[in-house]
Amino acid sequence: MAHSPTAGARGGWVVILGVETSCDDTCAAIVTEAGEVRSNVVSSQGLVHAPFGGVVPEVASRHHLELIDAVIADALARAGVSLDDVEHVAVTRGPGLIGALLVGLSAAKALAAARELPLTPVDHLHGHVLASTLGDPAMADPQDSPRTAIEPPYLVLVASGGHTFLARVDDPASYTVLGQTLDDAAGEAFDKGARLLGLGYPGGPELDHLARTGDPEAFAFPRSAPGEGLDFSFSGLKTALLYRLRDEHRSAPVLADLAASYQRAIVEALTHRVEQALEREGLERLALGGGVAANSELRACARAMGAAVWIPPMDLCTDNAAMIAGAARFLAPVAYPGYLGLDAAARLV
Repeated sequence: MAHSPTAGARGGWVVILGVETSCDDTCAAIVTEAGEVRSNVVSSQGLVHAPFGGVVPEVASRHHLELIDAVIADALARAGVSLDDVEHVAVTRGPGLIGALLVGLSAAKALAAARELPLTPVDHLHGHVLASTLGDPAMADPQDSPRTAIEPPYLVLVASGGHTFLARVDDPASYTVLGQTLDDAAGEAFDKGARLLGLGYPGGPELDHLARTGDPEAFAFPRSAPGEGLDFSFSGLKTALLYRLRDEHRSAPVLADLAASYQRAIVEALTHRVEQALEREGLERLALGGGVAANSELRACARAMGAAVWIPPMDLCTDNAAMIAGAARFLAPVAYPGYLGLDAAARLV
């Protein structure tokens, strides 16, 4: 997957090279200081991991090693620039699979050090938080309004396979977590629900597709809202689906109804907390981020909330390097040679 608006000469804009390898997608992008995405290349390993029903860390790392140089070269070519034009390198430091992270970090350090360029290590989640600050109207979904980049203050819901949280953004350089999942992430609930329903990998898109043919009111699934704050919980929902499957005949219509009802429960749990957070924080702007932001029902429900909503294009919802380069615009870079000893971190505190 790649995006390349108006490739050509630099024309005076600062070239930021972003590199992202936190999981199973090998990603590189060129972004300008103004937040224009000049290229955004993602090489997915989905077919490689599909037979295992999930990402195999060692396999992912080996494929990153094989692909990283070609993906970076492709991103440069699509943007119409060369390595000599790059003035700033950004890379995901964590969180993620440690072996996968090390491949991207090592490549980014090598490219930056060879030219004594500044390098900015970026929190992968910070990238998702700021994905909607990339102002490229050409990439906007025609259903979304307005088309410009979001500006603070705003509320952001980040929901992916490994993380689900609500955050307040008053300054792009940081964010304040207001609530988070106490157990499973929303994306994990989608993927494991899809597996229970006998769907393919990755499960989230497969479940979303099946749910469109089902009745979301056919089955009653729990909507957990733990505590008095803004936290989430999805583990009980997965268990409820498991028990329901034991009692139901697995015909095609029943599976479609189960998918639709299960998806509705996840989306309503997310949107309920979003509505609470918007009211509590007195915010009028909302952004979505993370792979679950690609879910059709969540996107539709977010648009219907009444707040001004920014939903990134599909290729900025899932893991990508454009959001990493975009976040680096607001963070302090590390000058050469200070980043040579920088290490990856599977978890960031």
